[in-house]
Amino acid sequence: MMGFQIVLLWSDILIWLLVAAGVGLGVLIVRTPPLLSAWRNVGANRVGMASATVLLAFVLIGLLDSLHYRVALEGKPGQKTQYAVEVLSVLDALVTPLRTRNEKTYSEPFATRLYAKETVDVPGQGTVREYPRLKYGGKHLAEREDEVAADAGFTAFRAGVLAFLGWLAVAGIVSGVVGHGEAPGTGWRRIWRGETAFAWDAVLVTLALMLLVAVPLFWLSGQYHVFGTDKVGQDVLYQILKSVRTGLIIGLVTTLVMLPMAVLLGIVAGYYRGWVDDVIQYIYTVLNSIPGVLLIAAAVLMMQVVIDTHPQWFSTAAERADLRLLALCFILGITSWTGLCRLLRGETLKLRELEYIQAAQTFGVSSWRIIIRHILPNLMHIVIIALVMDFSGLVLAEAVLSYVGIGVDPTMTSFGTMINNARMELGREPVVWWSLTAAFAAMFILVLAANLFADAVRDAFDPRAA
Repeated sequence: MMGFQIVLLWSDILIWLLVAAGVGLGVLIVRTPPLLSAWRNVGANRVGMASATVLLAFVLIGLLDSLHYRVALEGKPGQKTQYAVEVLSVLDALVTPLRTRNEKTYSEPFATRLYAKETVDVPGQGTVREYPRLKYGGKHLAEREDEVAADAGFTAFRAGVLAFLGWLAVAGIVSGVVGHGEAPGTGWRRIWRGETAFAWDAVLVTLALMLLVAVPLFWLSGQYHVFGTDKVGQDVLYQILKSVRTGLIIGLVTTLVMLPMAVLLGIVAGYYRGWVDDVIQYIYTVLNSIPGVLLIAAAVLMMQVVIDTHPQWFSTAAERADLRLLALCFILGITSWTGLCRLLRGETLKLRELEYIQAAQTFGVSSWRIIIRHILPNLMHIVIIALVMDFSGLVLAEAVLSYVGIGVDPTMTSFGTMINNARMELGREPVVWWSLTAAFAAMFILVLAANLFADAVRDAFDPRAA
């Protein structure tokens, strides 16, 4: 009998469906020469491939956090197996020390004592005010608290050497594949001279930097709280890792909701014109006239009322938080399709006047066949560019909405909830700065990588850039 029960959240299903769709898109690209040529241009872009490497690391974290389960509780033989209420993920299992080694309250990065003084009883001294020792941070140092810098530096150096050796192994494999069938060392030279069609040099340099940061960071996290702890003593690095999945879901699932509506209505409005165009224009003009935050707030609050009045729908808190997250994605998708729709409408108005479209109409080809075979393929570069560029905007939107209290469920960790919690921390004395700084840095890296990758995609797919 398994010691766990698999839990399948709706967001997990959508994420893995998106992965399957990505694989299918890859097969389609390989079989479509124009798309393959455009994506080869993306692969040759060094900045684009460096940012794609960073994005893949975030995606990997999100996928590991999308495999959920519940642990079986201990019981008497013969009794029905009972499972814990808490829903965990594979990521939680991999970073168990970060999840379970909680302190009492705030502590600074690499600290060995709490951030605030407490009244404690000291044998021989009576009651004194001091900074209590952490239960886990720097515990291995015992009484050698003044050696934190030396110990952390030596540990980071050893981890950095290990990371470099791992990178050399990966680089050796890549150079062997690139120089397959050629003289030894040829692939290595071709990579670093920039003579490969794919920007392997940018990928390997980015991978080296990531390993040199990530491996020492996680090695040290087993001995210290490298990003400090929050008000309830939870490790901030763990919160950052858990926030990645939330950001990816907001960006990807919202896109999944927005895309069909924007593409369908935009093309239909531009192709059929007349009253159809007037109705669609009226719909998105009305939506654009309503303040977005107010519309989202009203929809989220109504959804929250539905959730609160139907607690029997959820067996765990994770399912409840997951439904609110998906509701937020749906609401954001409903309110953010208008820009792409307007853009596709204008391009369709231009395309339908071209000679080959008019020739197809003259020969009696049906309108929907013209749309699918001629209009849609010529708009895909706009769709891809818009979606990649909108991803970062949606991640930032979640942070803003959670900051004002209408974002994800408070029990779910996200960059927005971390920033929201930091409001009170910045107003206390002394200031707790590390939670906000860590959340800002992680979100900045994610959004910057998405924007740089979007620029590479835009340059490759925009016909005017050729």
